[in-house]
Amino acid sequence: MDTAHPPSTTATLQDVVDVADRLWPFRLQEDWDASGLAVGRPERPVRRIHLAVDPVASVVAEAVDAGADLLLTHHPLLLRGVTSVAADGFKGRAIHDLVEGGCALLSCHTNADAARRGVSDALIAACGVNPDDAAPLVPDAADPRVGLGRVGTLEHPVTLAELAERLALRIPPAVQGLRVAGEPGRRIGTVAVCGGSGDSLFDTVRAHGADVYVTADLRHHPASEARERALGPGEHGTPALIDAAHSASEALWLPWAAEDLQRALSARGFEVDVHVSTLRTDPWDFTVPTPPG
Repeated sequence: MDTAHPPSTTATLQDVVDVADRLWPFRLQEDWDASGLAVGRPERPVRRIHLAVDPVASVVAEAVDAGADLLLTHHPLLLRGVTSVAADGFKGRAIHDLVEGGCALLSCHTNADAARRGVSDALIAACGVNPDDAAPLVPDAADPRVGLGRVGTLEHPVTLAELAERLALRIPPAVQGLRVAGEPGRRIGTVAVCGGSGDSLFDTVRAHGADVYVTADLRHHPASEARERALGPGEHGTPALIDAAHSASEALWLPWAAEDLQRALSARGFEVDVHVSTLRTDPWDFTVPTPPG
């Protein structure tokens, strides 16, 4: 028998959770997070896995209709405490639909943000930086190779406008598009990123000397203050800002996650089909441009 390739067998839900923990260690999640198994019996077989950013109703229906045994999402369904999962609320309905459809729910949120080949690695790769050469903005205390955000250097500097155009072609479409703060023609060499909401890391990004910061959910006051500081006396005009839609900045990770999960399960002899949702779960539907003043 070839012991390097064990015979195929059916994975249990616990087997998949264990593999996920090796790929995106749950210990890396933030204290406020709720990554992990939310629905499902650990001993149940898993033959088909569905991946998505958000566990919204349309994604749950897509997973159940596809016959998935597990829905793995980036965002947790139960991030904040609830006192009821009755089906008269949207979270309760999602749980009932999953249970009745025989589909478990697992989330890998901030642990997947911090892990190698996670959300921020996928985002900085889309910018044109080799993720193997990028470092965490906030290294993990136990393992400095992982942590929140990434910072790295482009092999060939580009202008801010060129970087934004590159990202616009690679990031999943969203109504917001990309919002950019900075001179279009300024040269960009060092890039910092944080998938999802990243305006709490402005000072860290500046300390790394990044020319641009790519993230999502930038609020008015933090972004305004960051720009004022960047343009103020004695500053060096850094960082420029590129603000993407939250889900779009994270969805780049899903194909990586599917590939890594499929490979890791196959290496253990498990036959599992892994699929990525094609649904857009950004909550916004359209924009109306304001007329020029």
